[in-house]
Amino acid sequence: MNYTNSPIEEIYFNNQKYFIKRDDLLHVDFSGNKARKFYYFLKNDLKGINKIISHGSAQSNAMYSLSVLCKIKNLKFDYYVSHISSFLKENPNGNYKEAVKNGMNLIVGDLPKSFNDDELFICEGGAVKEASLGIELLSNEIKDWAKKENIENLKIFLPSGTGTTALFLQKYLPFEVLTCSCVGDDEYLKQQFFELEKENFPKILEKEKKYHFGKLYKEFYEIHKEILKQTNIEFDLLYDSLGWIVFQNYVKNLKNKDKYTFLYIHQGGVLGNKSMIERYKFKYKI
Repeated sequence: MNYTNSPIEEIYFNNQKYFIKRDDLLHVDFSGNKARKFYYFLKNDLKGINKIISHGSAQSNAMYSLSVLCKIKNLKFDYYVSHISSFLKENPNGNYKEAVKNGMNLIVGDLPKSFNDDELFICEGGAVKEASLGIELLSNEIKDWAKKENIENLKIFLPSGTGTTALFLQKYLPFEVLTCSCVGDDEYLKQQFFELEKENFPKILEKEKKYHFGKLYKEFYEIHKEILKQTNIEFDLLYDSLGWIVFQNYVKNLKNKDKYTFLYIHQGGVLGNKSMIERYKFKYKI
């Protein structure tokens, strides 16, 4: 398995043409932006390492992908969370359920202050410099496709958590990379960029209103359903719903938009949709 070279598909959404980089199709278990971010660890010999340690939320995409990585590499996996709901513990689903199946040891509490020599610590969301290797490969695939299709004015969009993927894509691509902040505000996202690089940042698109990460918004569910209906592609409810609201609005208001080609990076993460949809149905009686 090389976990690279995902297909690019042409779609129409609300009468606008887009291309979709289907990183959700990289591999049944190891796909999306986390497969790109963790490619370095997958392909390198982690000699002397017996355990990977990370942290974040109990339904994190990175948590699930790291559990797959550890299973492939035959490593132990400790994952720290600040809390886990009693409902999720008693009714495992989504990323949490699959990560536990893969052998994850979930620990509620603070990260250790230091780590042993045989332990590898990976920051929340995979926001590490090593992520650049897999994302450079992704950028090469996009460049090869653009060259083959004679595309010069390409605008690339992907929603951001830590912003690592968007940041390194802009580093390696000659095209403009656009993003929007999903986890914190725009200042938080810029701060995340500065942790890894000092210049050449992606353009952060403005949101029309403030959204709180993980909170349910009816418009998120509605655009998720609509894009699935029109394109037959399932996107992530947590990031992509906001991503499509922001990107679609940007394209709609762009001057001379006919001279541009638009590419949306599908970063996977759909495993978490099942639990999100249940929450939406309960809240909005859908």
